[in-house]
This record gives sequence, C-alpha cells and structure tokens, in this order.
Amino acid sequence: MALSSPKAAWARLVPTLELPRGCGMMDDVNRLAGATSPYLLQHADNPVDWWEWEPAAFEEARRRNVPVLLSIGYAACHWCHVMAHESFEDDATAAYLNEHFVSIKVDREERPDVDAVYMQATTSMTGHGGWPMTCVLDHDGNPFFAGTYFPDEPRHGQPSFRQVLGALTDAWQNRGDDVRRVAGTLREHLNQVAVLSSGPLTAEVLDQAVQTLGSEFDPGAAGFGDAPKFPPSMVLEFLLRHADRTRSAMSRQLLDATCTAMARGGIYDQLGGGFARYSVDRRWVVPHFEKMLYDNAQLVGLYARWGGPVGDRVARGTADFMLRELQTSEGGFASALDADSEGVEGKFYAWTPAQLVEVLGADDGAWAARVFEVTDAGTFEHGASTLQLLADPDDTGRLEAVRTRLMAAREQRVRPALDDKVVAAWNGLAITGLCDAGRLLGVERYVEAAEAAGQLLADLHLVDGRLRRVSRRGLVGRHAAVLEDLGCVASGFLSLAQVTGEAVWLERAATLLDDALNRFRADDGGFFDTADDAEALVARPRDPGDNASPSGLSSVVHALTTYHALSGLGRYRDAAEQAVATVSTLAERAPRFAGWSLAAAEAMLVGPLEIAVVGAPGPDRDALEVAARRKPGAVVVVAGAGGTGIPLLDGRTEVDGSPAAYVCRGMVCERPVTDVADLEASMRRSGPAARP
Repeated sequence: MALSSPKAAWARLVPTLELPRGCGMMDDVNRLAGATSPYLLQHADNPVDWWEWEPAAFEEARRRNVPVLLSIGYAACHWCHVMAHESFEDDATAAYLNEHFVSIKVDREERPDVDAVYMQATTSMTGHGGWPMTCVLDHDGNPFFAGTYFPDEPRHGQPSFRQVLGALTDAWQNRGDDVRRVAGTLREHLNQVAVLSSGPLTAEVLDQAVQTLGSEFDPGAAGFGDAPKFPPSMVLEFLLRHADRTRSAMSRQLLDATCTAMARGGIYDQLGGGFARYSVDRRWVVPHFEKMLYDNAQLVGLYARWGGPVGDRVARGTADFMLRELQTSEGGFASALDADSEGVEGKFYAWTPAQLVEVLGADDGAWAARVFEVTDAGTFEHGASTLQLLADPDDTGRLEAVRTRLMAAREQRVRPALDDKVVAAWNGLAITGLCDAGRLLGVERYVEAAEAAGQLLADLHLVDGRLRRVSRRGLVGRHAAVLEDLGCVASGFLSLAQVTGEAVWLERAATLLDDALNRFRADDGGFFDTADDAEALVARPRDPGDNASPSGLSSVVHALTTYHALSGLGRYRDAAEQAVATVSTLAERAPRFAGWSLAAAEAMLVGPLEIAVVGAPGPDRDALEVAARRKPGAVVVVAGAGGTGIPLLDGRTEVDGSPAAYVCRGMVCERPVTDVADLEASMRRSGPAARP
C-alpha cells in the first residue's frame, strides 16, 4: 500500500466506520501508579488499563491476539488533556479499549526515541504530526495506523475516537493481510536512511542560508512563516553570529525585528517573565500558554547576548521566572508549566479591563489597559486579553509599580500545574543560558543556579559513567540518555568550566562526548539519536534537524567545538567538522531547521575565538569578561591568575598586577590586553575581515 497516498491506504484498510460495541474488564493492577513521569501519573486513575512501554505489553498483545494502541503526549499538552477527558476518562471508551487492545501510554519527553519513530510514521501516513499522537501497532511494534487528536464525537468531518477504534478492530480481525501489508511497507519506509550529500558549511552556504531565511521572513509581524509561530531561538543565534562576522544588514534586521516582536508580544509574559511555547497567530499576540523549560533555557541566553535595554530586561525577566517557578528543591529545573488552570487554557495569564480596575483602581487600571493593550473586545477568549507591551511608557516607575501589584493579584489565582521532572538535555540548555545571563547581566545568583543544576546532573544523572535522561524529586529514572542529552549536558558542563575555571567540569564533559563518539556515531561521521546498545525499536532514530530544541547532532557539534577550544585536542574538532558536514543539504534547503548547526558553523568559520580572562575577581576583570562574552560565538574562560588545569588557561598570568585577556585562535594567542578597548580591537583583528 503506497505511503504516498495515505487517504487511499486508510480507505482500503478501514473502508467503513461503525460505532464499536462491546465492553471489557480492566485489570486490578495500576501499572502507571509507580511511574516517574507526571504525564503518566495524570493517567494512572483512568479506567483504561494502561501499560508503560515495555516488552511485557507486546507479549500480552500477542497472547491475546489484539493490536497495541500507543498514545504519546506530555504533561503540559492542552489537547492531550482534552482527549484524556473526552475519551480516556470515559468508561465506555475505556471498556472497548480494554477488550480489543493493549494500551500503552508514553511520555514523549521521557522517551524521545519512541516518540521520534512513531512521529515519523504519523507524518508519513497523514502528512502532519503533533500531540496527542495515536498509533496502532502490531505485536512487533510496526505501526499500521497513525493520527493525532480524535474527538469523542464525529466533528468537522473527523470520525470519533470510538469509530476509529471500531474500524481498526474490524481491520485487525477481518483483513489481516491488509494490516500486514501496511505495517511492512511502513517499517521499510522508517528504516530507509536518506542519503544526503555531505560537504562543509562554507561562508557561501551560510550567506545563502540568510537569503533563504529572508525569503521566509514575515515583514509585517517578524518571525518566519505564518501562524502558528514558534520562537526560532537557534536561527536567531545563527543570525547574531552571521551579522557579527559579515556586518550583514539583512541578518541584523531579521534578528532585531524578531527579538523585539517576541519580547513585546503576548508570547512573552509581561508580568512574570518567560515565554510561552508558541503564538497561535502570526503577530505574537495570543500564545499557546504552556511554558516549556527548553524554550526559556535557550531564550534567556539569546536575549542576554542580544543585549540592549529590551534584551537585558527580557533576559532578566526570563531568568527570574526560571528560578522562581521552575527550579526544583534538588537544584534542577522542572520541564514545563501547563497551559490550563481550572480547566481553562490561559485563565491564569489573561485579563479584562474590569479586572485591571479591580486590582489597580480606576486611574491605574485604565492606564494599564492602554499600556498592555487590554481592550473590551479582548484578544483572547471570553473578552480577555493577553498582555502586550508594544512600547515602553514614559513613566517607567509607574509601570514597575503596576506590574508588582498585578503580579501579587495573579499569584492569588489557581496556578497551572507543574511538570516537575528534570530532563537532562533541557537542564543542560538551562545551565548554558543562565551562565551567559548571569555573567552578562552581573547577577551571580543565576550562575549559582546553573552550578546547582550541573551538580545535580553530575551526582544523580551520571550512573556508572553513563547519563540517564530523567529524574524526579531526587530519584533518577531508568531511561538512558539520548544524543541530545549528551550534547546539551556536555555544553552545560563546558559553560560551567568557563565561568568557574574548574577543570572538573571539563572532565565531565569529556566523559559524555567520548560516550557520544563511541556509541552514537554513524559511519558517515554523523550521529544516531540512540546508542548502539539501546533498546531496539522498529527503526533507529536519526534526525539532524532542529525543532523546538537543538537536535542531538547539532548539540554535540557545539559541545565538541567548545571542548576543542578549551582543551586543544584536535580529534574533537575533527569529529565536529565531520558531523556538521552531514547537515549541509538540510542547511541549504531548509535553514529554519538547521539553525543550531549553522550557528556552530559560524563559530567554526571564525575559529571560534578562544578568550582567556585571568586575574583577581573585581570590576576590572568583570569588564574584560563581559566584553569578551559580547563577541558572538566566542569561547570565554575566566579564572584566577595562573589557571586551574584547563589548557586554555595554562600559563596565562596578569599583566603588571592587572587582570588580562588573551585572544586566541587554535590555542595561538595575541599579546594580553588589560583594557576593554584593546580587547575589542584584538577580537576584531582575530576574526575574518569584515565585509562592507
């Protein structure tokens, strides 16, 4: 059955849809009760007889000769909650599932490998993907049906979930040959490895990527493409580095316009800081209100590096949000805040003019409505508005006073639920972002929070020399790390090495990178997303493209490049160059999905610059460090005079008793400087010639 015609495949496999009848009894065993995933725990009391992803579930399906229904989502997913309420909490639907299927529930954030395989199947069969994801599998895990959300009743031309279940049961029982044909064809498709041309990401490739991004730019609202719009964090970092290297007006325009639009729109929480997952409209007004760690971990560093009054304000607000609302008692960072409270999406964040007046009084309430774009018609549901700050008011003191009062009032509302599991990769991103924000903004508690998260990962997630993906409330989960965990955590450890000058973080990063090179590397120099000894799925996932967070490959490339800059060990640089070359076709054709690889290529084209800052802590050393960190893509390590076992620091000393900065490329350094102006001149000399 041709995958190129999913509608025809569906029509042949399930030609009629009849409302299912029948019931079954749920086992007394609650298999999700002991799960570490908050998403699985949300479903522990469903009448559905859920299993976790495990061999025993497939053995049970084979014993009963029924198919496997696989449901994948995550705790902060709004439509996952809707489908759960409509279908998985419904006794009749659950009874049918229990009789005719073995049902498996997977947290995509805990098992990104499982999610990646079946998301590829879903997009292949339907042309789109998303969560909740619903797949039906044979006893070997081969999918023969896939979709996303299904309503409880037929709606908008879409069959109900129970109708779909009935048709699939009929197909399984009466058209086994068709089921096997679809499953076999799809398995073959999933195991096809695309052969892409490989080549270096040259300056010409990077320049062309900017031109392509420019053609996809929304000149009226900023960002790329149409709604929904996701924060393009990695693409913006690439543009920041490209603008610095080339003085490209286009790169600077795309960067500045998008950072400004997001910072002033409703996607940014104008009261409490932090970004929502995406905007449902093209103008960044109405967000999908869930707040994800991976978004904020990337954006806090990006805005600090972008700088300026707006950049500094947003970076500070985002860092404060992360520490206030996501930091766990163990020192890590929780995964997400839900979009809903009291069963209503966005209720915690939206305001009406009357609510503003109720909190602030008539004068300040009317002023706040004008400043934050809150209207009687509203921008959101039920006449409520998300808060925007399209322009800064003249009276900044009044603004801060109003913010404080509104925040205090909002704290009395029912809060969205917190998914408190600690995901290794996203905590690695948070460490890097907080290190940059802490040093650039001069807020030491951000760096201290990054150190605490790094220590938690080192102490709890590193088990017998191998990284685990998830922990919760001080207990590490059983799931092995995937490639993005190794790359992002290694980068986080390297960020800590740079801000502390402590070699132990360099050593810990090396452990992870050596593991990536030994167990994840492909023959062409790229990487698989799972280790060679990981659980065998119907296909071994390998996706070099960035999504909302860096791909495993691009995160490892960044870490390898930084490790080489700090250590001088050439094999790590060689591995980085070989890996990034495998992304060349993607970078040329779809740069929006290769932003982090493009950002790495920008740094590699320049060097990256290696800057060692030494001397006693104090204003003079801090000024040199901040100036060095303002250089996009530079690797900056700071320590007391004499170094601490990090090769880039070895032999670096103060100059005439004053803190000094050494600007290097390939461990070859210019003469040390003690003045910020001299440092900036040295950084310009060490890079490629700027173009007019």
